[in-house]
Amino acid sequence: MASNILFKFFNPTISLSLLSEAKTMADFEEENNRNDGSDAVEKPRTRHKGKHDKDKPWDDPSIDHWKVDKFDPSWNEGGMLEVSSFSTLFPQYREKYLQECWPIVKGALKEHGVACELNLVEGCMTVSTTRKTRDPYIIIKARDLIKLLSRSVPAPQAVKILNDEMQCDIIKIGNLVRKKEQFVKRRQHLVGPNSSTLKALEILTGCYILVQGSTVAAMGSYKGLKQVRKVVEECIMNKMHPVYNIKILMMRRELAKDPALANENWERFLPKFKKKNVKQKKVKAKDKKPYTPFPPPQQPSKVDLLLESGEYFLSDQKKQAKKWQEKQEKQEAKVAETKRKREEAFVPPEEPSKEVPKHTDDNNDVAALASSLKKKAKDFSKQKSAEKIDAASYIAAPSGTSAKKKSKRS
Repeated sequence: MASNILFKFFNPTISLSLLSEAKTMADFEEENNRNDGSDAVEKPRTRHKGKHDKDKPWDDPSIDHWKVDKFDPSWNEGGMLEVSSFSTLFPQYREKYLQECWPIVKGALKEHGVACELNLVEGCMTVSTTRKTRDPYIIIKARDLIKLLSRSVPAPQAVKILNDEMQCDIIKIGNLVRKKEQFVKRRQHLVGPNSSTLKALEILTGCYILVQGSTVAAMGSYKGLKQVRKVVEECIMNKMHPVYNIKILMMRRELAKDPALANENWERFLPKFKKKNVKQKKVKAKDKKPYTPFPPPQQPSKVDLLLESGEYFLSDQKKQAKKWQEKQEKQEAKVAETKRKREEAFVPPEEPSKEVPKHTDDNNDVAALASSLKKKAKDFSKQKSAEKIDAASYIAAPSGTSAKKKSKRS
């Protein structure tokens, strides 16, 4: 390109023609300026902000720009000029399921003129265009189909991606969190107890969502996929819990029903959730050593230590003998320690001894025992005598009666 420009610049014949062309162009611009000046007096020119800021025929509120028209094969009767193909790998645990559902996938792709192949040796799926392919975008849809199948989406659900109004989005969440424990916990927040959070999100966004491993596969409209991606990323990055996002989506749905609020800002109606600071563990402050400008004293080297102990002047033979002796002493100490530990299991435990009271003075003890026995015998005799007392002798009675009784007894 540069050589052509230089050639034109230095060639005299071409340069003359270029100068004549430039002259004619300048004359033409002058005439236009004169005409513009004369017209400006008659008609004032309206200026726009942009160069092409004019009303377009398609800027009509009645036209739905998001609507996707169904493809008509008559638009492309000649077919595709080149063969396009895509392939993707699948995990080993999906091999059996893919073998069973492959006839369904093959039949769905055949309707659109797309060939497919399942390679179990290499573990990959391949889709490619054929001579019967008319829709140029269907190969992209087929690529999304095999991607969804490899990410554990059921075949009847994955086949729906071939429809024009159905789109898909595969959100990678594995690299958003470093710690595995946090990742598993936040992914469970997205699913919810008994998959309740995921079901609510599917109803509000109108999308099919599948959480599998480190990816989230979603199928639905463009608007729904945008909402799903926002909720998933905020949940995994711990910006907002999915329950709060569900509440916001529910309020947006209710506000959309009111035609009076169609052109108003809804921020004042939506709830605002503030992130609470979680208490973190306090880091223990290390005690700082007092600052000294002088460096620490130099530590003695190995040679200095050998000189102090006197080993430096020993011969190699004596050094080896000393090392061997130290090794033997360490080995003997270790053997003795292991033997003691083994014998600890066979040492019987000490039995508690019953203490018998020891009498220091036998004579005193015998005298005390004899006196206590005499005292007990005396008390016992007094008790017997008290039992033999007749109570009638203590009762007062007339003298006659008592004499008669005595005579009768005699």
